[in-house]
Amino acid sequence: MERLHYLETLFGARVEYLYSTPDVIDDLVPLSDLVIGAVLVPGRRPPCLVKEGAVSNMPLGAVIVDVTVDQGGCVETMRLTTHAKPTYSACGVIHCGVPNLPAAVPRTATQALTNSTLPYILALADAGDRALEVIPALAKGLVIKDYQLVHPDVRAVFPDL
Repeated sequence: MERLHYLETLFGARVEYLYSTPDVIDDLVPLSDLVIGAVLVPGRRPPCLVKEGAVSNMPLGAVIVDVTVDQGGCVETMRLTTHAKPTYSACGVIHCGVPNLPAAVPRTATQALTNSTLPYILALADAGDRALEVIPALAKGLVIKDYQLVHPDVRAVFPDL
């Protein structure tokens, strides 16, 4: 709910804000011309939130892009595609399941990544390890410290390390 409130302060009434539940997804997907699957569960496969029944009730020619297909995807009817052949049709809906989609626009993707990460890089350059204490978001990205795997999500995937 905090994130929805934050987005509302950014975009105001131009966007309709809904808390995502299975019922909301099942009700709204069939009414949609475009669905973008973007569920990230760090270190794990995302849950399959968009079921085949909802997809089969979408308008003919509607489009689904699942940007989480790299981690297994969140759309039941999605399968991996390629940059050379990015789409296929299932249930009368165009599907795009290209892993690493930003690779299609490398310059723009690099600029976006640089804009997002540069403040953290500068903080590390200026403050070293102390930056982890000052910037909580940066500390959440720490994976290895003193030769030990410390990130809980990564440890869950690699419990023997």
